[in-house]
Amino acid sequence: MRKMMNWVLVTAVGLASCGVDEPKETQTSFETMTVEKSNIELPYKFSARMKGQNDVTVTPQVSGQLVKICVTEGQQVKRGQTLFVIDQRNAQLELEAAQANLQAALAQENSDKLEYESNKNLFEKKIVSSYMLNNSENSYKQAQAAVAQAKASVNRAKVNLGFCTITASVSGIIGEIPVRVGDQVSPLTQLTMLSGNTTMYAEFSVTENIVETMVQEGMKADDIEEHIANLPEATFVMKNGTEYPHKGRVISLTGIVNATTGSLTAKVSFPNPDGHLYSGIQGTIVMNFAEKNVIIIPQNAVVRLQDKAQVYKVQADSTATAIDVTTEDTGNGKDFIVTSGLNAGDKIVTTGANNVTEGQKVLFPEEKAKK
Repeated sequence: MRKMMNWVLVTAVGLASCGVDEPKETQTSFETMTVEKSNIELPYKFSARMKGQNDVTVTPQVSGQLVKICVTEGQQVKRGQTLFVIDQRNAQLELEAAQANLQAALAQENSDKLEYESNKNLFEKKIVSSYMLNNSENSYKQAQAAVAQAKASVNRAKVNLGFCTITASVSGIIGEIPVRVGDQVSPLTQLTMLSGNTTMYAEFSVTENIVETMVQEGMKADDIEEHIANLPEATFVMKNGTEYPHKGRVISLTGIVNATTGSLTAKVSFPNPDGHLYSGIQGTIVMNFAEKNVIIIPQNAVVRLQDKAQVYKVQADSTATAIDVTTEDTGNGKDFIVTSGLNAGDKIVTTGANNVTEGQKVLFPEEKAKK
């Protein structure tokens, strides 16, 4: 963009003899530029909500009275850490009963084994019949099955006892705890929500035209995956304006357009090494996308007239004519993109545009500007 500064000299002529002040010069300036097409990066902003990579609903596996809560809301926990304890007495009694049944089954198995081996030896000496041998063999096999069943009961009782101590399945942050010590809980009771927050996902909606910006038309599925991986980094800005220090990457775009909103869902992955992000946090995702071969003009060149946006185009005779334009904000606080009304090569007024009147001359010979 080429800029040109032109000074308009306005002389106020007066007569000293009539008691009027001596002549004074007042300087008014207009700056012009020649419009050209160029490239620019535009920040696209999307409202987003954070979600943990592994958000887990914590519920009991067994019923019983809650006797201990080992964590507090908002606490960072590690995988395997104890969260809640349910009354273990019934489970302990069930385990002891199962172990006693196992001992009885083992004793019966041993007796049936001895009888079978004895009958087998006697059968070989033709002292007992095959009927007695077969009966003893069947009894021994039944005893073996009873032992296996008793062992399974012991294992089941141990598992149920273990279920009385509820541990974290992932590392993360403890959510709201709606239960209290003394409550009767069951597998239908939600004890808390555990948000696995080592990696966080920001989910947001994007319109179809933005998706076309993100993914080029005609791409194959494999190419889209690679293209998404190479999209620009994303920044998460919290509601208070604080910018999260770690950048995120787009990891997915849903392939189905929401019929109601005409949008798709995108997901950005953010590392969360310090645990500063939590599930449910709302904010803004900012991503910069390149716009190529567009007309960019400074904001001070645009004059607002009710619902219209105008610029003053410099004609061949150096006079200014108001032209209606449509613009898009670049988000940088300095420039607009002109989508209609101007062409490359047009000359417009920038600085001083608000002071121009229709048909006013804004360009003057070089020599006059030097006076």
